[in-house]
Amino acid sequence: MTMDVTLNINGARHELAVKPTETVVGILRDRLGLTGTHKDCSMGVCGACTVLLNGQPVSSCLLLAPQADGQEIRTIEGLEQDGKLSPLQEAFLTFGAVQCGYCTPGFLMTATALLEENPKPSRAEVIEALKGNLCRCTGYKKIIEAVESASGQ
Repeated sequence: MTMDVTLNINGARHELAVKPTETVVGILRDRLGLTGTHKDCSMGVCGACTVLLNGQPVSSCLLLAPQADGQEIRTIEGLEQDGKLSPLQEAFLTFGAVQCGYCTPGFLMTATALLEENPKPSRAEVIEALKGNLCRCTGYKKIIEAVESASGQ
């Protein structure tokens, strides 16, 4: 059994027939070729699959496609504008906030949502916002510094 959904991803409309149990991360990666969103734990605890749903960070491994029908989804591919990295992406590079890079898209999406909602967060607010994203490489210091730098602090 399939159902028709419309997913608005990075400003593009995608009309798809989906199974009721298909996840957004699976559709992004396997059907649309948007592989920047990573699939890791499949339990919503690591943050690697974070996308923005109507501007809010969500675990796309837990988000069923029918739940996202008609909603606005932004992925890591949607951060660059006119071929240029966003200021936050630039800050991650400048501060060395990427090592293996596997968690980076999730951190960037979560931090993007934070900065869009609160352009000048305190360090405590940055730490709180990022608590749902796990990194095995960086120890978080450089990630936090990159987010603070992108906010102009």
